[in-house]
Amino acid sequence: MKHYGLIGYPLSHSFSKKYFTEKFNSEKISDARYDLYSLENIDDLPALLKANPTLCGLNVTIPHKVNVLQHLDWIEHDAKNAGAVNCIKVFSESPVSAAFSGEVGINGHDFRLEGYNTDIYGFDGSLSPLLTGDHDKALILGDGGAAKAVKCVLQNKGIDHISVTRKPVRNGILFNDLTHQHITSHKLIINTTPLGTYPNVDEYPPIPYEAITDKHLLFDLIYNPEQTQFLKKGAERGAATKNGYEMLVLQAEKAWEIWNAKD
Repeated sequence: MKHYGLIGYPLSHSFSKKYFTEKFNSEKISDARYDLYSLENIDDLPALLKANPTLCGLNVTIPHKVNVLQHLDWIEHDAKNAGAVNCIKVFSESPVSAAFSGEVGINGHDFRLEGYNTDIYGFDGSLSPLLTGDHDKALILGDGGAAKAVKCVLQNKGIDHISVTRKPVRNGILFNDLTHQHITSHKLIINTTPLGTYPNVDEYPPIPYEAITDKHLLFDLIYNPEQTQFLKKGAERGAATKNGYEMLVLQAEKAWEIWNAKD
């Protein structure tokens, strides 16, 4: 039996567990299971892996997408550039074989961890079909682990972007300083904050929605509810909108591909 799972804290709900459990059932994959591993402190990851030696792969969610990097033996190029990982491939091997191959796991453990960012793949695949010539500048609402994947995609596409946050960050502005002109000149707006996530469905990022037009594209990484207040307010102004569900599906399938790739 191959085991996969999700680490994060807290894990009150999980798209990944539901998705992979249904995938295993529908595709008649009988030798795999997917579990949730509530991990408050990322430094407990080695102990988790030691206690679950059949783990082959992990998804990583809030708040560990950035601080998990210190525990990885190898990080894929785009994930390294983004500075965030949401997918880990676990290689289990005996200390003897590890020493023989010259690839001993970090801290001398008898497993090797490779880090990837499938959020990059998922966001790129979901966003790209919607882009037009108007979307050459973007506002990224929030600056957490998910925002790092968004930045990587925009950089790869040559789309200028500014982060909008509550606290000062590099190449960013504060929500309080956001003007109509910012909205007018940045016709791609991406919400990476949790504002509006179920059950807090009445919340939304504080931006001047009245400046949004039918030339705008609003993308929300949230998938529950299907239409957040952020997207609803954009749609009311004629903007194109997209939620995060397709991105999640694409990143999940990419993770499955990575975990099962022949080495």
